[in-house]
Amino acid sequence: MRNRAEMILLGAEEKMSAPQIAQIVRQDEQTVRRWIKRFNAEGVSDLSDEPKSGAPKRVTDTYRERLLVVVRRRPRSLAQPYSLWTLQRLVDFMAEETGLRFSTETVRQTLKANDTVISRPQHKVSSPDPGYEVKKRRLKSSATI
Repeated sequence: MRNRAEMILLGAEEKMSAPQIAQIVRQDEQTVRRWIKRFNAEGVSDLSDEPKSGAPKRVTDTYRERLLVVVRRRPRSLAQPYSLWTLQRLVDFMAEETGLRFSTETVRQTLKANDTVISRPQHKVSSPDPGYEVKKRRLKSSATI
């Protein structure tokens, strides 16, 4: 924020202490000192880009777009030997396809940020027996008695 940086520098110019400036701009003293040090070293031109915490974003827009396309398709249509996506399967597929491997949590968060959620597979018991449904209903009705 350029305004905050300007307020810090104005406070420093008025010979205010770092704790006094910190109270005004609602930042900690170390942040105030860092801004003043940065101004003294680099001048006004570099104040528009406030230092950022954390590592840079690694999930590229291309990766994210491909992930959203892939997750909306059936795995078998992409020549995969399974019928449902899990986070681990998505991670493995995307790593093979793009060369970028992210954690299952990163993939989950990327999907969530794009309003997509992978739910747990729902297992349904079935049988090739033609009389299976009738037997299942009989079994179910006798269990409720």
